Amino acid sequence: MNILILGSGGREHSLAWAVNQNPKCDILYCAPGNAGISKVAQCVDLNIENSSDVLKFCLDESIQFVIIGPEAPLAMGIADDLRANNILTFGPSASAAKLESSKAFTKGVCDSCNAPTAKYARFTELESAIEYVHEQGAPIVVKADGLAGGKGVIVAMTLDEAINGLKDIFSGAFGKAGAEVVIEEFMEGEEASFFILSDGKNILPIGTAQDHKRVFDGDTGPNTGGMGAYSPAPIMTKDVTSKAISQIIQPTIDEMAKRGIPYQGVLYAGFMIKDGEPKLVEYNVRFGDPECQALMMRLGAQALDAMLACAKGELNNYKLNWADDHALTIVYAAKGYPGTYEKGSNILGLDTISESTNIQVFHAGTKEEENNIIATGGRVLNITARGSSLKEAHRLAYETIEKIQWENGFYRNDIGWRAL
Repeated sequence: MNILILGSGGREHSLAWAVNQNPKCDILYCAPGNAGISKVAQCVDLNIENSSDVLKFCLDESIQFVIIGPEAPLAMGIADDLRANNILTFGPSASAAKLESSKAFTKGVCDSCNAPTAKYARFTELESAIEYVHEQGAPIVVKADGLAGGKGVIVAMTLDEAINGLKDIFSGAFGKAGAEVVIEEFMEGEEASFFILSDGKNILPIGTAQDHKRVFDGDTGPNTGGMGAYSPAPIMTKDVTSKAISQIIQPTIDEMAKRGIPYQGVLYAGFMIKDGEPKLVEYNVRFGDPECQALMMRLGAQALDAMLACAKGELNNYKLNWADDHALTIVYAAKGYPGTYEKGSNILGLDTISESTNIQVFHAGTKEEENNIIATGGRVLNITARGSSLKEAHRLAYETIEKIQWENGFYRNDIGWRAL
């Protein structure tokens, strides 16, 4: 079949790598793609947030299946328009995507289905939000309601941090995403990610992971989109996973169906776990980045079969085959990230790396110019390894990243430290 993946990051590179291994895939396209993706798929210059452009390409090239990577096209309803034209699509409707695009909407769903989550309040004015923060005290969590590229959350350890965060949001730091603010209690515990597929009714767990949000070693510094991840997450025991499904995930899927907006696609739940009890931190309506890279290394070609079963509403008949393995990914980022960073520097040494089913370098922000790989983003490469243990995956990933020569880049040296 002819398949189109929408997106240009490390997440999409790992999806393309996995899909390309499956014999069901005849021709694979990715829009707009990047330098790494171009090695496994045909990259096409499309505005992936424009339904007309995407639909025209799908019809012209006889695309039979579309996988939507990032959250923005989902929030804009690209999946709705593709399905309306009878194109099989992996990704939720715009209405269902509100589980990520509106934190206030998600809180309402949790209230309706009694899913354990943080105590919260919603605000549209700065003064009343500041008053609430003073009443509650610190630490406290401040969130822009809408999509903010993974950067609209402030975990404030002091009142000043919370108030400054509120001022930034209401002054337009995150655009329309900050028109409303959700303020939550600070939850203590260990954070983990849980990924499931839903066809609107049935669910299929497809893995757990833990990521490192802070920019520097020791989980210090500002939050980022993620500096590394590993799978599986040791804290997601069978008991915790069972509670997460029965108390949070399945009730959410049931509530969405009850509201007439069935959820179809991958649902990525962030949990805070304390004393074996999970609470929902947030939902994302797409694969996490960089968690997806670790998951795809473990799933391989069967990832396409699972996504097809999800899109066709056939998850009740599908089972994954899990190996007893571990995967770890390290993000190689541009110096200055998540703040101001330079673009255009040359990356050397990639041609010395022997990629395999155990080692892959997934590109995130790159382009190719005259046979040179050029950095074009904040998070640029994802060095990902798979092993029989987390220790082995860790060793392989760090041995591999040392072969790359990039003066303008940096990475954390302690990915996986909590589990190791």
